[in-house]
Amino acid sequence: MNQTLNFFSGFNINDLWFLGEAALRTTWISALSISIGTVLGAVFGWLLYEGRVWATVLLAPVLDVFRSVPLIIQLVLFYNFAPIAGLNLDPFGSGVVILTIYTAALVASVARGGIEAVGQPMRRAARSLGMSYWQDMRYVVLPIGGRAVFPAWVGVALGVMKDSALVSVLGYVELLKASQILITRTQDPFLILSIAGAFYFALSFPISRYAAKLEKRWAQ
Repeated sequence: MNQTLNFFSGFNINDLWFLGEAALRTTWISALSISIGTVLGAVFGWLLYEGRVWATVLLAPVLDVFRSVPLIIQLVLFYNFAPIAGLNLDPFGSGVVILTIYTAALVASVARGGIEAVGQPMRRAARSLGMSYWQDMRYVVLPIGGRAVFPAWVGVALGVMKDSALVSVLGYVELLKASQILITRTQDPFLILSIAGAFYFALSFPISRYAAKLEKRWAQ
């Protein structure tokens, strides 16, 4: 009876610290996956734009699979079949791999759209000024196309950060998993989920506000 009373105890300051640590783990796995996934997605988007045969035949269908299949299925399948391929990854490693590829698949479409947003007359003008292909990409396509698709990229980043909660199915103790643990102990889902939601808001709101300020600055 005493063990039951000790287990089902109320929310305390240590639980808030526990949720804070889980929020940091959410931030870490999200930042790592979004950063690497954005770089890979930009490369994939460029390959798709260039219309390489192997990219169209091989890369595009693979990216479509990762965009279409629910993320939770990707996580579970990879985590269970990775050891068969000799990849002994923990829940964090598996989560980073899948979230990175998932992010890259989404960013690839965004990056391709950004390149296509730069009109061919402008690109021909850059080349006529003596710019090389890569100078054209760096000084013309990247600034103009990047601004055009920046809001879409922010949406992808915020979506991936929220989707990182699905890594909890692998046992990684991020914010959602920590909330589930505390709900089981405190039997107070409203309070725990409200605090977890506040943490998610605290992580997402500064990003969205900073992005809005950048858009206004670029519009001037």
